Amino acid sequence: MAENPPSPPPSPPPSPSSGDDASSADAAASSAEDAASRSAPSAGGPDQDGPAGPAFPEGVPCWIDVQLPDLEAGKRFYGGLFGWTFREAYGSSVWACLDGAPVAALVRKWDGRMPTVWTVYFATPDTAALAGRIRAAGGQVIVPPTPVGHLGVMALTSDPEGAVFGLWQAGTHAGFGKRHEPGCFTWSQLYTRDTAAADAFYASLFHDALFGPGAVPDFGRAPIEDVFPAEMPPHFLVHFCVENARAAIETVGRLGGRVQVPPFEASYGRVAVVTDNQGASFALLQR
Repeated sequence: MAENPPSPPPSPPPSPSSGDDASSADAAASSAEDAASRSAPSAGGPDQDGPAGPAFPEGVPCWIDVQLPDLEAGKRFYGGLFGWTFREAYGSSVWACLDGAPVAALVRKWDGRMPTVWTVYFATPDTAALAGRIRAAGGQVIVPPTPVGHLGVMALTSDPEGAVFGLWQAGTHAGFGKRHEPGCFTWSQLYTRDTAAADAFYASLFHDALFGPGAVPDFGRAPIEDVFPAEMPPHFLVHFCVENARAAIETVGRLGGRVQVPPFEASYGRVAVVTDNQGASFALLQR
């Protein structure tokens, strides 16, 4: 498998169910206000701001959220699987926490056209500038940069093949309070049809995060056919760290989820692709 980060360009640069990412663009474009609410990780006064400290460097995955038709069912599933606790957050979302630190958002899906899917957000100091670079490189801006109170600015975009991802410009919320620990985000894999085109696109956007001094990328890419049927649209797959993949898979089944792709060995660990009790796909990663 070609699980490695996108290859650098020759010179310095200037999930899911099968229809989820393809359908999300049209639906999200018609509902920018809801998209802003769903991505926002918190609400309220300073006591509910995100973790203190500087924003994540540009190109680093800094937040994730999932669109669900039933938040209470989602809380039962993810609370049972990862030990998350929950508190009310911005708009229609709830914040998922582990040991009190924010790790993700669960968002009520008001529009039935929206996919039931996990979305990864990449950090940037300037969503408008990065959105412009995405357009210039052949991608699309689905939801333009949208302020989310004092928390920051979000946008929803896609690459030239249609894989959807978010942008987050930190205000008072930097992003993850925990990552790379059991029950937390640890990796995002892009499954694409054209790995060479993906290499060029993402290397031009996030060169320093992928190839800069001391870079330890949190995402890579692979051909769709390595894991999924050829008809699956390009997409990002969010990975959560687990200590025991077999035990986690058993818990997924007990909570009403299912195995989408049985465990396999990747260069970055042992991976299984599963769906939650409402159909959102994600991966379990044992390292």
